Amino acid sequence: MKTIKGPGLFLAQFAGDEAPFNSWDSITRWAADCGYLGVQVPVWDARLIDLDKAAASKDYCDEWAGQARANGIEVTELSSHVIGQLVAVHPAFDEWVDPFAAPEVQGKPRERAEWAAGQVKKALSASRNLGIGAHVTFSGALCWPFLYPFPQRPEGLVEQGFDELARRWRPILDHAEECGVDLCYEIHPMEDLHDGVTFEMFLERLNGHARCNMLYDPSHYVLQCLDYLDHIDIYAERIKMFHVKDAEFNPTGRQGVYGGYQSWVNRAGRFRSLGDGQVDFGAIFSKMAANDFDGWAVVEWECALKHPEDGAREGAQFVKDHIIRVTPHAFDDFVDGRADQARNRRMLGIG
Repeated sequence: MKTIKGPGLFLAQFAGDEAPFNSWDSITRWAADCGYLGVQVPVWDARLIDLDKAAASKDYCDEWAGQARANGIEVTELSSHVIGQLVAVHPAFDEWVDPFAAPEVQGKPRERAEWAAGQVKKALSASRNLGIGAHVTFSGALCWPFLYPFPQRPEGLVEQGFDELARRWRPILDHAEECGVDLCYEIHPMEDLHDGVTFEMFLERLNGHARCNMLYDPSHYVLQCLDYLDHIDIYAERIKMFHVKDAEFNPTGRQGVYGGYQSWVNRAGRFRSLGDGQVDFGAIFSKMAANDFDGWAVVEWECALKHPEDGAREGAQFVKDHIIRVTPHAFDDFVDGRADQARNRRMLGIG
């Protein structure tokens, strides 16, 4: 068995224009002060990283990671969530997601998708230059508007959507193979890869591509009423990254999974700071240890109620309290019977 690394913190929700969140040096010092040992970095935020330089220059990566290390922080992984989402966008969402793209490709869906694919490839190259073996992203979605099957979906609609999704991602996954980096899709609502079945549909079209893996985040499964513990055992070989995020689902006579278009505070399902929701993290960390997961436990703060800085500080201690330092030997080794084939045969009555 292996011991999970951590705690780490995803910086996307914290980067900003005010100190200490507006520069790489200051935000890593702040994260260390909160009790974190690592940070996961959004590659679209130029305040934190220059993606072009990171993809092209190992010297830049060494200097950049070294600055964080001097502050007591390791780079756990890079993230291209909002960029990966642009690889596949249904036209209904074009204007909604356009601001995630570079200005020169906004309003141009084909060029935007090509730009996004190139950016994810750069993030994979940067991961290689940093010596990091996993990268997280979103799949994007062509089928999401057709999630609920009424009226009846035209025959073959979903299948064609997943064929196209796999076609767009295959060259990126092949680049991930060249880089020696696992591409981990966060299984997430509004992405076509939003549960285990959709991940399997995608993986089948990629012929089981070795670099097609997943980030495990139980909060998204709580809100779908999916068995998040069983999920770990089913996909143990494909889970390469871990977001530690809490959630709660409290349906009423007025609303359930779909939330009635309400704000996060007023939804039946909402994200919470660690320890304030319903996720059984004791069971999750036990399963991760039993399944030999040795990646990082990365806190993703998303809470409708608590201040982010409070959630961050509490989250670091929460993860520390849940990481299981795995045992190097069996608890009953003190009565171990040494290997003795002759004795074994006698005990079995076949001597």
